[in-house]
Amino acid sequence: MNRADRAYVVVGMVVVDGIPLHPLVVHAVVVLLPLAALGAIVIALRRSWRRTLGVPVLLLALAGGGAVPIATATGDQLENALPPNPLLAVHADLGNSLLPYAVAFVALLALAVAAEFSTSLVPAAAGPAPPASTTRSQVATGLSVLAALAGIAVTYLVIRIGHAGATVVWQGIGQ
Repeated sequence: MNRADRAYVVVGMVVVDGIPLHPLVVHAVVVLLPLAALGAIVIALRRSWRRTLGVPVLLLALAGGGAVPIATATGDQLENALPPNPLLAVHADLGNSLLPYAVAFVALLALAVAAEFSTSLVPAAAGPAPPASTTRSQVATGLSVLAALAGIAVTYLVIRIGHAGATVVWQGIGQ
């Protein structure tokens, strides 16, 4: 069996080359969600950035949010393979709480990006901008601010979860 074929299940836990999948997958969450949150803050600051960076930031958020259930499932597998421990329980409880916040963040970001693109669908008129365009722009800005705040909350949760997981590993429990 070569290295590429070493993904298999041991005691109900998916491992890759002998390493549980959880610490591998969790890095997608730890990197992509805070990066998307930073992007959400950036696109909330300037409307032109929202138009050019909105879709790439949304794609980052979708990838990070999509990794959350995988990280949770593989974390549950790893937890079941380890002896019970209060520190591990704290990490697991925090990890299980992330998904609704990640979904809310991705949804708000998607709405903000969609609202921004809907403002460009309003036909340009000679003279001042029509009221619908102004209202749509204000809605897009408000949604962008809400998405940025949700991103900050998600990043805070990711940091708390990561710290609890690192405590488990550094205390020698997760080894």
